[in-house]
Amino acid sequence: MSDFEKIEQQERASFENVKKALLVGVYISGRSVNECEDHLAELAELAKTLGVEEVREIFCPVKKLTAATYIGSGKVEEIAEIVASDTIDVVIFDDVITPNQQKNIENVAKVPVIDRTEVILEIFGLHARTKEAMLQIEMAKIRHQLPRLKRMWTHLSRQRGGSSGGGGGYLRGTGEKQIETDKRLLKQKLRSLEREIKQVVSQRDQNRKQRIKSEIPTFSIVGYTNSGKSTLLNALTGSEVLVEDKLFATLDTTARAYQLPNRSKIILVDTVGFIRKLPHGLVKAFRSTLEEVCYTDVLVHLLDSSSKESLERFEATMGVLKELGIKDKPMIVVLNKIDLVEQRIALKRFKILYDNVIEISAVTHEGFENLHKALENEASKFAKVFKLRIPQSDYRIVDEIMREGRVIHTDYEGNDVILDAEIPVHLEFKLGEYILED
Repeated sequence: MSDFEKIEQQERASFENVKKALLVGVYISGRSVNECEDHLAELAELAKTLGVEEVREIFCPVKKLTAATYIGSGKVEEIAEIVASDTIDVVIFDDVITPNQQKNIENVAKVPVIDRTEVILEIFGLHARTKEAMLQIEMAKIRHQLPRLKRMWTHLSRQRGGSSGGGGGYLRGTGEKQIETDKRLLKQKLRSLEREIKQVVSQRDQNRKQRIKSEIPTFSIVGYTNSGKSTLLNALTGSEVLVEDKLFATLDTTARAYQLPNRSKIILVDTVGFIRKLPHGLVKAFRSTLEEVCYTDVLVHLLDSSSKESLERFEATMGVLKELGIKDKPMIVVLNKIDLVEQRIALKRFKILYDNVIEISAVTHEGFENLHKALENEASKFAKVFKLRIPQSDYRIVDEIMREGRVIHTDYEGNDVILDAEIPVHLEFKLGEYILED
């Protein structure tokens, strides 16, 4: 095992023992502190997802951000005092900070300093299940670690008795050479991971092409993390996708066939949850997973309507979709968890701002009738209604229509079956000789 791998393993093991964290929110003086408080509350949930038992918070109003420590030396000293008095294990910034800023703050605070990106990466690493997700996470971690090698070697230098002032002589000798070696090895690993991911993506593309070829419309359930996407998929299809009251409980895309009450068939896809301040590097790393949404026919945008930040979270999800290049797709806005909402009048703002809004509870199934109608309405746009005359000798065609489409009305004339049926577009050419009229 290389020194770099040892450092990474030590950092991972040490984070598993973190019990108390100090969360740092930063906002420019003169702006509202409320947004900063909301974001820090979400960071606290992310930390708890990693097993952190207790968090303290500090809000830092600053006139301007500083290059050396991000928040200024006075605030860094204040953080160090809190760390010492409350025996804090780790300091977590809600914003992205540079490797140099991390190192400088650590020199004063004497505990590890990380940012929101590292927390999300750690959660992704814990919850990945499929090969693709694990490969994507490993690649994202390497990209995040590359510019931080010197900081990591500074830690190693201290463990071996080097100077505490940025690594001392150790880094100027063996350490610097090893940093270059590690950089080269990591870049080689990145290329290897990219090749593996291409193979996995190729297989997933084949599966997607099969679905596209079937002409069955695909509905992707998108939304902010912990909005109830997996719960909804399970409630509708009887699946057993993991459901936990945690941020990013599931990261892997799950697709299930589903027959609506009117017998229309669709594919429901549960996607990875979105989050605000999602680092651009993570969007890039998970692009091939999120691209499932790019090929969908209809978006089912699910929101936790019990959250006071539901509108902001809606906009955050729309921002990531825009970054993926997704626009102008039909969308059903689904307000979930209405069983937890005391004043439902607050939900009217969504109906004012957006079309096609449905209120449901994925747990109690309240509102499912309206949801089904909305799904059926969108699915009907991918099918046509025809009147067909089918001779008794070709009755197998009737069986196929019943399997692939929906029979609306049946009549008989002599030995022929007269059907009014809604059929998928891909069957139109095959059934051409039997079609009487639209």
